[in-house]
Parts: sequence; structure tokens; C-alpha cells
Amino acid sequence: MKEIFEWNRVLFNELPGIFLLEVIFRSTVMFIILLLTLKLAGKRGVKQLSIFETVIVIALGSAAGDPMFYEDVGIVPAAIVFLVIIILYRGVTWLTGKSKKFEEFIEGKTECLIDDGKFSLTSFKKETLAQDEFFSELRVNSVEHLGQVKHAFIEPSGEVSIFYYEDEKVGYGLPILPALFNEKSKIIPTDGTYSCTFCGHTEEQQAGNAKCKVCKKEEWVSSIKTLRIS
Repeated sequence: MKEIFEWNRVLFNELPGIFLLEVIFRSTVMFIILLLTLKLAGKRGVKQLSIFETVIVIALGSAAGDPMFYEDVGIVPAAIVFLVIIILYRGVTWLTGKSKKFEEFIEGKTECLIDDGKFSLTSFKKETLAQDEFFSELRVNSVEHLGQVKHAFIEPSGEVSIFYYEDEKVGYGLPILPALFNEKSKIIPTDGTYSCTFCGHTEEQQAGNAKCKVCKKEEWVSSIKTLRIS
């Protein structure tokens, strides 16, 4: 029967001191795995925290929680994990200050999602951001159509920054309200102003079939030109 406050078990879990080297190795490997996993998950998966900050929170939380609840986890190995994480944190922070490329890899960089009322297709390919999710973000900010938006950026934190046209400069744009967007069709019913549902390119179209000049898609929806009400 185990006794409480058996200090060798509490501190080391009855493991040899050399095991601390393995703890350092394990901590480093898991830190790198966490960092790469969250990097692949994309910015939106860790909204409001940078990927690097999220790694630190997860790693420290795990290291702190296990020795609190499990008697077979020694305090000293957990403390070594904390020390390794802090050293890695300091090292990564130092490298981000020295190398712009490394900083962009770790923290990410601001990407343009909308440019002059149309989607920036190259940025959308880079970001794991679904069109429906992005439309929802715009609607929360009282956007009815892309013609109201001059520029929109996704920040390293995952937040979306939106810059609007002045009322007198608002043009026809792709509607993002579900009731209007869902009227999309490959057949243009009547002559008028239409927007490509894929890239947001907007132009005058004649009734019939048409291919977008920008993305070569063939699905259109009638454009709108309402002013934004904030």
C-alpha cells in the first residue's frame, strides 16, 4: 500500500534522475508537433490567439495539469517540462525578432481577402477559410454585398479587418445575404448586372450562359447596390 508524501514518488515517480533527459527530449518534440499541427490547422482554428501563443497555453496547461491529478506523474519532470517550454519560448521569440521569414512562419502574416469589392483568389487558396464562414463574418459587420467593401484582411490572430467604401463610392457587388445568394444560377435569366458567385467579379451580362472573365466559373447571381447601414 502506497503512503502519502513518499517524496521520491511525489517528485520523481520513483524514476532515475537520468529520466529527466528524456523529459527534455519529449517536451521539445511535443512542442514542435503542437506548433506544426496548429500551423496546419490555420488561423481561424485559433482565433484571437496567435498559433505560437496557443502552443504555449496548451503545453503549459498539460504540464501543469497532469501532476495535479495523477499520482504516477512526478512533480520534478513536470517542472522540467515548464523549464523546457520557457526556454523554447524565449528561443522562438528571439528568432522571430531576428528573422522576418521565421516570424511569418510562426505567427503568420496579414492576407488580403477582398480587394476592391472582389475576392483575392490567391489569398483564399492559402487560408483555410470557407466562403460561408467568411460571409458570416461580413454579415456580423452589417455587410450586405461585396460592393460595400473596399478591402478585407485576415490578421495573424484570425480576426477579419474590414474597410468600407464611402456611400457615394459603393458599387454593385455580390450579395451575401442567404436569401439573395441562394438564387445563384448558371443561366442568366434577364439582362442586367450580375456577380460571379466564386470570385465576386461583377459586370453587365446578357441573358443566357456566361463565363467569368476572372475565374472562368459559370455561376452567377444578380448584383445589388444597397448602402451599408451601420
